[in-house]
Amino acid sequence: MELTTAQVQVLFVALAVGGLVATVLVWPRLSGRSWRSVAGRVGVLVADQTLLLLAIAVVINAYFGFFGSWGDLLGTNAADAPAITAGSAGTAAGGAGLVRVLGSRPVEVTKPKAGLPAGRLEQVTIAGVRTGLSSSAYVYLPPQYFEAKYAGRRFPVILGLTGYPGDAENLVTRLDMPTLTATSILTHEIGPTVLVLMRPTVAPPRDTECVDVPGGPQVETYFTSDVPRAVAAAFRVGTGAANWGVLGESTGGYCALKLTMRHPEAFSAAVSLSGYFHAPVDVTTGNLFGGNRRLQDENDLMWRLANLPAPPVSVLVASSRQGESDYLATTEFLAAVKAPMRASSLILPSGGHNFATWNRELPQALPWLAQQLHAPAQAPSRPTSEQETKSLARESPRRPRPGRRSLAHKVAKRRTP
Repeated sequence: MELTTAQVQVLFVALAVGGLVATVLVWPRLSGRSWRSVAGRVGVLVADQTLLLLAIAVVINAYFGFFGSWGDLLGTNAADAPAITAGSAGTAAGGAGLVRVLGSRPVEVTKPKAGLPAGRLEQVTIAGVRTGLSSSAYVYLPPQYFEAKYAGRRFPVILGLTGYPGDAENLVTRLDMPTLTATSILTHEIGPTVLVLMRPTVAPPRDTECVDVPGGPQVETYFTSDVPRAVAAAFRVGTGAANWGVLGESTGGYCALKLTMRHPEAFSAAVSLSGYFHAPVDVTTGNLFGGNRRLQDENDLMWRLANLPAPPVSVLVASSRQGESDYLATTEFLAAVKAPMRASSLILPSGGHNFATWNRELPQALPWLAQQLHAPAQAPSRPTSEQETKSLARESPRRPRPGRRSLAHKVAKRRTP
């Protein structure tokens, strides 16, 4: 019996109830004052409390999906994720001072060789001109950012988002995204890429679900306009949608998909790890839509796929057949995608709504996203003709080192009708 099944929940609840019944039956026999009676009473109470706590833990885990299987709980699941399934394609300026650096440290790697220059991690705050919002973040700069031959080069960017309430540091310490990115760059799996790591909770403690709340915080505008402009003003990064992608887990996964689908002028690709497809409304969110049904519908990704033209973006959704409550919704989302939007999937046999599962998915999901982005053209060092300027403006897809096959070549392709 797997960890999240009803049978396991019933079993643990039955054990807890049985322990209480057994206590009532044996308690009279333990009423003496001898050390054996005292030890027996203590043992019975400890056993009852343990069974009760285990029953509560199993029920809560099944509800929230923290661990999807015994292997997930015990850490014995295979570390490698299955191949990404590609498909679901049809036929068819910010200003100075917006980013404040609070600290900086080098990123260390063990592969392909320990001690190699692997870039730096900047701890910053990012202020928004349009929204007035401000949030802490981490910015990873690849080693090439500091090399002389890249001095005139701008870099593509991945915006990483946590779940709610989230802590951007978890993307560094729990998911180790800077090290994973640095390793992928040094092994030539991806080109040099900048990371901007944040949490979606930029108006704490409110869970805004990355919505421009009527009369409230304009979080969607902050992430789609303020953040790209501020980062581009402070670092040598691209400014076009082809240069920017979003990756998130849980609430961050929903935000990644929504921001990309609603704003293809800002982002060209997204990855959702255990994300959902419409914004919940509860005590943590408050009234997100101000009674505006149209706004609520437009933030429902399934409604968008059914009622609006598909955006020209690429997305990857990751889930687990066992242990994730969003698996069925994920398959429905994939089936609803139509051209020119493209959707790929990464489905684990089992896995919960937790960092252990996301750590199994990231080694494929992050390079996939990086390979969807384009490296901006190098800034010209001299005046150019109109024809040369147009040529420089064209951004070509990033390709792995010759002789290596990209993820796009490793997956089986399928088309939608």
